[in-house]
Amino acid sequence: MKQGETGRADRPRLSDRIMLRFSRSRYLDGLWIGTWETEAEPILHRIEEALLLIKRHDRIRYERLLRDLQRVWVLLLPSSIAIFEYGIYTCEIDTRYCLAETTTPELLAAVIVHEATHARLWRRGIHYEEAQRPRIEEICIRREIAFAAKLPNGEAARDKAEQTLALCATGEYWTSAAFRERYIEGGVEVVRYMGAPDWLAQVFRWLMVKRGCIRRGLARLKRAA
Repeated sequence: MKQGETGRADRPRLSDRIMLRFSRSRYLDGLWIGTWETEAEPILHRIEEALLLIKRHDRIRYERLLRDLQRVWVLLLPSSIAIFEYGIYTCEIDTRYCLAETTTPELLAAVIVHEATHARLWRRGIHYEEAQRPRIEEICIRREIAFAAKLPNGEAARDKAEQTLALCATGEYWTSAAFRERYIEGGVEVVRYMGAPDWLAQVFRWLMVKRGCIRRGLARLKRAA
């Protein structure tokens, strides 16, 4: 099912099931936290720190999060710092963003709040159709802002959310065409991040466009950050 279509996934994709099976993980208050990366401990620690920040400063939101999400999973994402993957009710976070020195626990917590809001809306039957995307994103971003206001050091999270909110003024950023372009460029950057030479990254770009890889990849995206 492509992004923007209605309906639900019957079961997780085989690739997701395999990757989840071999991810390194643990649980926090019943919520699965995991990563596909080999060096798991720094990533799991950062996710736990962010979740505990939500628990400490916004307990009601934290309890909702535990009901709306099944997992928080860190892996390389081609076009977003995070997405909500509806097929497995998972907040997926990009490895590079999670590990960046500039990503504070507050920023990471705000991202989880945002994706948990997507999950809550999806559970209520509000799906990510193209015409509704600016409004859906606005709702999720305003939840980020409300959460940031409760944090002792929430200024950076609030400022980042407010900057993203400006993108909701028009629907251009949230169109399928815009997602497609970001997915292509982001996929190339992922290949480079994994150590591939530039010529191979360009071959990968060609394959994404010519062989329909992008259409399969876009099916994973529920929102772009």
